[in-house]
Amino acid sequence: IALKALGVCLSLDDFGTGYASLSYLQEYPFDFIKIDKSFIDKIVNNRTQSAIVKAILDLATALDMSAVAEGIETEQQRDLLLQMGCDYGQGYWFGRPVSADIATKMLSHASLPDA
Repeated sequence: IALKALGVCLSLDDFGTGYASLSYLQEYPFDFIKIDKSFIDKIVNNRTQSAIVKAILDLATALDMSAVAEGIETEQQRDLLLQMGCDYGQGYWFGRPVSADIATKMLSHASLPDA
């Protein structure tokens, strides 16, 4: 809670797998739920995976949290997630990992929108 007072956002990583369980949502003031890549992999062709992701997105909304989909690798995955109401995502479809030096250069050369 002290971190939140400083303006730090908290994310529950790998939600739905391992130790990232529903009980943590009651115990900690998370801002984001990160949906594990294992749920995103087959989301386009697997009804069960799609239903699980939709349920996680609905849960996030009900708890006034945002959701981040991990491991987006195709345009179809991205489009389906957008249709489901997922506003944030990460994965190879957006870009491959880069070193800190390259990321710094990319950020320093990024154009900022006019205010």
